[in-house]
Amino acid sequence: MTFIKTTEQDSYYNHLEKMTINELLTHMNNEDKSVPLAVEKAIPQIEIIVEKIVEKLKVGGRLFYIGAGTSGRLGILDASECPPTFGISHDVVIGLIAGGDIAIRKAVENAEDSTTQGWKDLQTCNISHNDIVIGIAASGTTPYVIAALNQCNSKGIITGCITCNKNSPLSNVSQYPIEVVVGPEFVTGSSRMKAGTAQKLVLNMLTTSTMIKLNKIKGNKMVDMQLSNNKLVDRGIKMLIKELSISFEEAQSLIKKHKNVRTAIQNYTNGN
Repeated sequence: MTFIKTTEQDSYYNHLEKMTINELLTHMNNEDKSVPLAVEKAIPQIEIIVEKIVEKLKVGGRLFYIGAGTSGRLGILDASECPPTFGISHDVVIGLIAGGDIAIRKAVENAEDSTTQGWKDLQTCNISHNDIVIGIAASGTTPYVIAALNQCNSKGIITGCITCNKNSPLSNVSQYPIEVVVGPEFVTGSSRMKAGTAQKLVLNMLTTSTMIKLNKIKGNKMVDMQLSNNKLVDRGIKMLIKELSISFEEAQSLIKKHKNVRTAIQNYTNGN
């Protein structure tokens, strides 16, 4: 099949420098509106890989994201938000980026071109066949990611990807590819825009649906969230008031005692 890199095709708009601010914002917004529709088309692909993630995490496996640049940063963002949101350990969902932690803030020259470092980065985390690895690359051509997934495949590790081009080299080495084709960017080639938005939406879907299937949500509430600041403590108190039909003072006391919404509900229900 022919590989066409739509993420690098010319923008539908020209002479951006001559547009008014309102015109720029309106056109960007119009382009952004197309992203959820592109994600919708990929739901069957997303569903399959969520099933695989749930299977692995249920038996103690881990979910790895590996990427470069914007894609790598988005993976790290999603991974870092899972512990406070769902109350899981920091080593359950792990994000890796070409160039290491310094690349989260500053671009590291040529890091994404390495065909050996991705696998080395996974090895430092003691990657095994119990885990699942998802490569993230808007173009689907990042050597750091492709080579790492190739190594995973050879070791019997489940692989998937999130890319914004059809039939890319990354898709071809992924057992479970997710392809969200958003088309040309408003600024030609600037995949931090629509492609980045698409990747973020898919990442939200992957971890949120996985954690729901792992019973980290009760009803529609984050009952396992870490109560790490006053806002979250207040949210936890409100959850208890609604769930248990108790007073503010009782809910506050339960939160102080148990420091977890789910535990507070269980102990109150059991008369403890």
